[in-house]
Amino acid sequence: MDFQAFLITLREALEAILIVGLILSYLTRLDAKKYHPWVYAGVFFALLSSFGVALLFQVIFTGFASFGSEVYLKIGILFASVILLSHMVMWMKKESKNVNGDMQKKINAAVTAGSVTALILHTYLIVLREGVETVFFFAAISGGDIQEVFTSYGALSGLMLALILGYLFFTGTMKFSLKTFFRVTGVLIMFIAAGLLVQGVGMLQDLGKMGSVYETVQGTPKAVYNIVEIMPEHYQDEMHFERDTGNDVMISGQIGLFMAAMFGYSHNPTVEQIAAYWLYFAFIIGANMLHAKEFTLFRRKKSKAVDQTVA
Repeated sequence: MDFQAFLITLREALEAILIVGLILSYLTRLDAKKYHPWVYAGVFFALLSSFGVALLFQVIFTGFASFGSEVYLKIGILFASVILLSHMVMWMKKESKNVNGDMQKKINAAVTAGSVTALILHTYLIVLREGVETVFFFAAISGGDIQEVFTSYGALSGLMLALILGYLFFTGTMKFSLKTFFRVTGVLIMFIAAGLLVQGVGMLQDLGKMGSVYETVQGTPKAVYNIVEIMPEHYQDEMHFERDTGNDVMISGQIGLFMAAMFGYSHNPTVEQIAAYWLYFAFIIGANMLHAKEFTLFRRKKSKAVDQTVA
């Protein structure tokens, strides 16, 4: 969970920091530094709102737990997080080329109109979006215990590294490829999303809300294979195996727990879990290839239009 929290916090926080940094830099270029305090005000209010969302979310989850229905909320959070994580990665890849231009248009309009409110609102919504997404993802990886993730060294380390990278990037102290950074973290986040999808499918099958094409004689989903003796997906599974057989596992359950959280590993998956995992990646890769093809066609049409205009 700590590495998941680290990666999600790093990614979300750095996105917000970079966009806010671009706003501040552009205002400086426009000789409009007087608006900087209002940008900071938007960031401050967005952070307060994000913490408010986290508290509200915890209260709602506690309410569901009191009625014994928290498992259904967990499943909903898992599937919603898969969609949001996938959208986050694909949105950043699609919009990263245009985010600076779009942002400059909005800032120009706000400065021209002298609208402090518009500037605060623009900054507020940008940071709030990242904050709310982070709260939602924390709920997914922690099973609803958001406070535990907020206080983990993974989330704190991710935030600190994001602040450091943002500072070094805008001061010119260190240059690094943002495209490469978001590409690498995007791949890792897709693994997290696939793992959450597998967890959600497994929970539905455990509850009997989802059947299987491969079942036991009792009519319950049957594992395609079971390699618990090689690497259990949790240290409790390791203890149970050693207690029942008297043998040691090959790889610790602590490592299996990390692999389960980070890559969706399971030592005894069902057919549906395996299918969901690989179909997810097939869908993401297919969507990215389609987007790349559309972008190439758009550039060709634009280039052709320019050539015709010049001619």
